[in-house]
Amino acid sequence: MSTDTGTLYVVATPIGNLGDITRRAAEILGKVDIVAAEDTRHSRKLLAALGLSPNLLSYREHNREGAGRKILQELSRGRDVAVITDAGTPGISDPGHHLVALCLREGITVTPVPGPCAATTLMSVSGIELTRFLFQGFLPPKAGARKETLLELAASGYPVVLYESPNRVMATLREIAAVMGDRKLVLGREITKMHEQFVRGTALEVAGGLQQHQIRGEVTILVEGAPPRQRHVDLVAAVKRLRKEGLSASKTAAVLAQITGEDRKEIYKMASEL
Repeated sequence: MSTDTGTLYVVATPIGNLGDITRRAAEILGKVDIVAAEDTRHSRKLLAALGLSPNLLSYREHNREGAGRKILQELSRGRDVAVITDAGTPGISDPGHHLVALCLREGITVTPVPGPCAATTLMSVSGIELTRFLFQGFLPPKAGARKETLLELAASGYPVVLYESPNRVMATLREIAAVMGDRKLVLGREITKMHEQFVRGTALEVAGGLQQHQIRGEVTILVEGAPPRQRHVDLVAAVKRLRKEGLSASKTAAVLAQITGEDRKEIYKMASEL
């Protein structure tokens, strides 16, 4: 396809329903010299369904340094590469962004081939006002960092999009309830698949509704934003938590001002008084 250096194509693939693959994505995947896939076994099934059998290369979090260098070598030789994730758009809570950054640093052309994304798919049917929102993706694995992150997100007052694994979703819902109270949320599981389900309510209500189901695969959660009065309460809670964790008043103000958009001096004053 290329006569000089190759092109890296960032190709979105279905998050469940194979019918969601775009014609352009299928065309690109059939033309490139190499497809870099997060899980080659998983991706081989998708490619076989499209009647394709390209040269597959493993590119995932645990091998991204070595695989990234190999991909860069292939691109420098004029070969075109498509990077795909297990589901959705590469670079969204997966190592694809490292490869994109590496290619951009080396002057390699990076071309997006847009398509499915779990976050925007859930948002489109949420019924929640989304003029502004925060995308968190996966929360930190350690309990303390998870609570700190949730407090920061709560203090922003904005709707928040989270990804979560099936084995941690119930604990995460309880943590959301503890930090964000009775904010409404919508949880999507098996999105675009046969057993697609959207569960709406408070975090505890949604957790109760999920108890009768065996959760398979990652879930996507969208928590609504807080009303103005609740935003102040959440901000105070976040300030208290960060100060308790040992952050200085100045650092607390810097972190929360960046996240919430609130006045840094006012947050610093609050942090100093607390």
